[in-house]
Amino acid sequence: MELRIFTEPQQGASYDDLLRVARTAEDAGYGAFFRSDHYLKMGSADGLPGPTDPWITFAGLARDTSTIRLGTLMTAATFRHPGPLAISVAQVDQMSGGRVEFGIGAGWYEAEHTAYGLPFPSLGERFERYEEQVAIITGLWETPLGGTFSFEGKHYTLTDSPALPKPAQERIPLLIGGMGAKRTPALAASYATEFNLPFVGIDAAVEQFARVDTACEETGRDPKEIIRSVALVACVGRTDADVARRAAAIGREVGELKENGLAGTPAEVVDRIGAWRDATGVQRVYLQTLDLADLDHITEIASDVAPQL
Repeated sequence: MELRIFTEPQQGASYDDLLRVARTAEDAGYGAFFRSDHYLKMGSADGLPGPTDPWITFAGLARDTSTIRLGTLMTAATFRHPGPLAISVAQVDQMSGGRVEFGIGAGWYEAEHTAYGLPFPSLGERFERYEEQVAIITGLWETPLGGTFSFEGKHYTLTDSPALPKPAQERIPLLIGGMGAKRTPALAASYATEFNLPFVGIDAAVEQFARVDTACEETGRDPKEIIRSVALVACVGRTDADVARRAAAIGREVGELKENGLAGTPAEVVDRIGAWRDATGVQRVYLQTLDLADLDHITEIASDVAPQL
């Protein structure tokens, strides 16, 4: 079981804030530092100093960290054209020495599109664009050096692209996720190295992982090739008072967090992760870390929870 740190900087974080968290996570031995891709805050947070772009963030972290892996849950297909996005991600992978992991989704938050002048098509069209982007980006990366890549789809057309630059890794890990019943599992079966479920219950996760397994079997792929992961909000404390303090800092109730996330003392959280593992077979947990000023939270989970897994 691998623990990873997952941040939501649209709620209010500068690059320096993210760098402190990433370096703390790296020093504490976490497998990766991930962040969301959003341009607008959610809920009552002030969002200051404003949004940061994940691939600009990772370009900086590629040089300001040395070992921790870097990735998105999830890059929004509505924000960028696939060709330039493939270039950006491949360049960051080079800059980091091959530490990038690429999560991509269809995009869902309409308000941020309206706020920054981005088109927000229907769900059907968003998913069509998402499917085409995955095919294009992976196709560009996998085209042999010296070859060219062409693609003609409903929404994107590429003609004789030199398909450069190439990532440092032979294959950048590709994360796909979500609760779509048919097209999402099929897309994962075709392309994903990891399938992620964010903020769902165990029963729903069991059902969705089963759909991915079925989609793999229908395409002749071994379902075990796809890593299973979940993202859950973390609120861990050595005492009940610590848990209550950390819950209050992120505006949440302890009882609700224990039901829907990973909250409580280290022993309680270890038991909860064990229940997830036994029921779903998850191999990675992304700890949604909402109070980015509380670096002790990150180090305490690493010292008190991770060794018991």
